[in-house]
Amino acid sequence: MTKGVMTIDGVTVEIGEERNVLELIRKTGVELPTFCYHSELSIYGGCRMCIVEDDRGGLIPSCSEEPRDGLVIKTNTQRLRRYRRNILELLLANHCRDCTVCGRSGACRLQDLARSFNIANIRFINTALNPKTDLSSKCVSKDLNKCILCGDCVRVCNEIQQVGAIDFANRGSKMRVSTSFDAPISESSCVGCGQCAAVCPTGAIIVKNDISDVWRELDKKDTLVTVQVAPAVRVALGQAFGLADGENSMGLIVAALRRLGFDRVFDTATAADLTVREESREFAQSLLSLRSMPLFTSCCPAWINFVEKHYPQLTPHVSTCRSPMQMFASVIGEEYKNCGQRHVHVAVMPCTAKKFEAAREEFKTNGEPNVHYVLTTQELIQMIQQAGVIWEDLEAEGVDTPFSVLSGAGVIFGVTGGVTEAVLRELADDRSSTGLKKIAFVGVRGQEGLKEAKVTVGGRELAIAVVSGLGNARNLIKELLKGSRKYDFVEVMACPGGCVCGAGQPVASLPHRAARGQGLYAADRLSSVKRSEENPLMAILYNGVLKDRAHELLHVHYPGHEAGSSI
Repeated sequence: MTKGVMTIDGVTVEIGEERNVLELIRKTGVELPTFCYHSELSIYGGCRMCIVEDDRGGLIPSCSEEPRDGLVIKTNTQRLRRYRRNILELLLANHCRDCTVCGRSGACRLQDLARSFNIANIRFINTALNPKTDLSSKCVSKDLNKCILCGDCVRVCNEIQQVGAIDFANRGSKMRVSTSFDAPISESSCVGCGQCAAVCPTGAIIVKNDISDVWRELDKKDTLVTVQVAPAVRVALGQAFGLADGENSMGLIVAALRRLGFDRVFDTATAADLTVREESREFAQSLLSLRSMPLFTSCCPAWINFVEKHYPQLTPHVSTCRSPMQMFASVIGEEYKNCGQRHVHVAVMPCTAKKFEAAREEFKTNGEPNVHYVLTTQELIQMIQQAGVIWEDLEAEGVDTPFSVLSGAGVIFGVTGGVTEAVLRELADDRSSTGLKKIAFVGVRGQEGLKEAKVTVGGRELAIAVVSGLGNARNLIKELLKGSRKYDFVEVMACPGGCVCGAGQPVASLPHRAARGQGLYAADRLSSVKRSEENPLMAILYNGVLKDRAHELLHVHYPGHEAGSSI
């Protein structure tokens, strides 16, 4: 319903459901510059770049001003341009300007705006505090020399993820983003989800980069380098090369990886089938016991970190299944342990927390990591660009044997609700195509932060919850601990929307995120194998390398797993 009209740059615009003037301005086709505004976060209004001028000469921050009938504003006057230019100069005066070696170079909001305003020199003295870069985390690094105090990282950590690892400290010119007691990130409550890096506009927080180490391994002639690619990567990487978000580019990714020098290329969706088999069995066993809590999934390493740091009493209720990345690493390690060469395994993931997971002691064999390096989707994009590979000239290729068969159930792991749907396919009484379609519509699909479903398995009605975003997970846990909610199975993904929206992916808006999920479902529809148990490779593995060793190679016991329930 129309709530009146505003006049923007002489154009009459109807007011709808926009929450602020800025959204209404963008509706007219004008993209006002912003730093601190993010549509999914609370209004901060700190950067003042979105200031507009009313018909009385007043200056209004459009992000924090509600639309109102009769308001007349201008978005582009000489006064406003001068005002915004001064803000940019002041930010740059207090900012590290080594742009060519910055991890966000070419994708930096401050750099883009400085270029668009043609800022060639800075009139003000640089008063930066020049603090040391925090490199302690395996997942992200923090360089306050590049921070513009927009607060995006603080708000996503506190509002969306509810982790509270960072916040503003001090006041005035000494204000900065800090952990509690200024501890290194690795010693803070950070869980490595990387969402702070995903929203940072300037490179003050970036994902740790392992490209140089991987190049060194690829250059070694006596080293066999294998690589696995997570399901979510295929529907996001192509965006950097002109493909639509959600378009499946797995065949081209395989071709590119071979051009980069990788010896064997595999699809992590194959290992997701192993995860489904093991987690389904564990779930079936849990239903036979009198559990005080549901069985929580274990695929997401940031979620595991969150449990360990914030709710350690829940650890006994988390599945002992390794993540698909680690399951596959175990199997691949066994396959090539006698290959006659040094074997290095790399994983291409949408996730920053996978870097921490790869370094955990639980996932080392004789002191050697099962996954030596984790590259995010963005890092692989950089490698393809560095190598000069012309994406348009690539021809799609298939993954290598002996792990070349996968199911559609494994592919949908990359979107929120995908793990649950894959497990339900495994346990469902109705094995027909109609039964598959019923599972798809029980309520586990969609981008909502919390989804609930009731399904009947073996004559028993089960209550299931699917959660994405750690803030939603925390809210659900509070309800579980109070006893006001009860479930049999809970899937948790740290990143809102699941792995397709991981912090290691190219940044995408909400519509594009949904397109990525739909891309995985489209790949599932084209798969001739719908259930993990129907993957013929599963029988080969369980009768071969996993025979009598499935628990050893496919499960993990984190500290507290053996403690039993304390709830």
